[in-house]
Amino acid sequence: MSGSTFGEILKVTTWGESHGAGIGAVVDGCPSGIEISEEFIQSFLDRRKPGQSKFTTQRSEADSVRIMSGVFEGKTLGTPISLVIENTSQISKDYSNIKDVYRPGHADYGFDAKYGFRDYRGGGRSSGRETAGRVAAGAIAIKALSQMGIDICAYVSQIGEIKADPSRFDREEIKRNSFCMPDKDAADQAAKYLEELIVNKDSSGALVECVITGVPAGIGEPVFDKLDARLAGAIMSIGAVKGVEIGDGFDVVSKKGSENNDQFYSEDGKLYKKTNHAGGILGGMSDGSDIILRAAFKPTPSIYQKQSTVNCDMENLDIEIVGRHDPIVAPRAVVVVESMVALSLFDLILINRTSKM
Repeated sequence: MSGSTFGEILKVTTWGESHGAGIGAVVDGCPSGIEISEEFIQSFLDRRKPGQSKFTTQRSEADSVRIMSGVFEGKTLGTPISLVIENTSQISKDYSNIKDVYRPGHADYGFDAKYGFRDYRGGGRSSGRETAGRVAAGAIAIKALSQMGIDICAYVSQIGEIKADPSRFDREEIKRNSFCMPDKDAADQAAKYLEELIVNKDSSGALVECVITGVPAGIGEPVFDKLDARLAGAIMSIGAVKGVEIGDGFDVVSKKGSENNDQFYSEDGKLYKKTNHAGGILGGMSDGSDIILRAAFKPTPSIYQKQSTVNCDMENLDIEIVGRHDPIVAPRAVVVVESMVALSLFDLILINRTSKM
């Protein structure tokens, strides 16, 4: 299978299947001297792992990471870093009834059409479990960026029709509720909404917003490797994402140039913008202001309602999915968004070091 490697200088390859022996990642091209530990990486995996509330899949995985290579005495060596996470809670029999059936909203049919064969246990490589390898690798990039003064903060800003109020934004609240929302009132409303959906055997979509601060101007390339293009590609590679916005995003359609342009001014010899409609990126390069992106996550396709589908013999039938599934994907995906943003940024920063002498 091609397409499992991400990046140019900082290359990350994820491997493994949802119900295989394990999953993980290999990080190549990482500079030496970055302080990293299993405990630090684990703190990010713990934000992603299942079974933490009634609003996530009850699959019980410790998601314990082991660093197999590339780190010595707490620092990266500059050699390939191998990260391994064992699967310990596979219940593959939950998927035996869909062995020859294409689940609505899933990649089953695409896999059969492409390969003529698929791992039906939890979706194999197309399972959301694949993202654990990204998070393990992303933790290394996040640590490196933090040493450069770059901060990445993602959170769920909307669940269904329930939106977090920006005037009540509380970064600490993101850690306190099950939905990673920065607004407690919105999180309480979301809990009631999700409880209703669980009773009705349904699921919800959501919006994840990410704010990146401290990125110097000039990161990214002006043509194909634009910073916004790389970020959009990275976020769109997360399985449940169906749309990405940078800055004002699709709202620019209804604006005039006089409304959308971010006017510049200088203060103490430094350049600033009066507004940030561009979301921190102009001409494919960072402009020194906060980078703002949003990702739209579709509702979890594995719902417990009866649905119409076909099998591999093209026979029409009904299916009722069993197993352990999240009624909403986005809260566990917040750290995945941060990880993909960090991997994209760190790679482009490494590339940028050859831009001038």
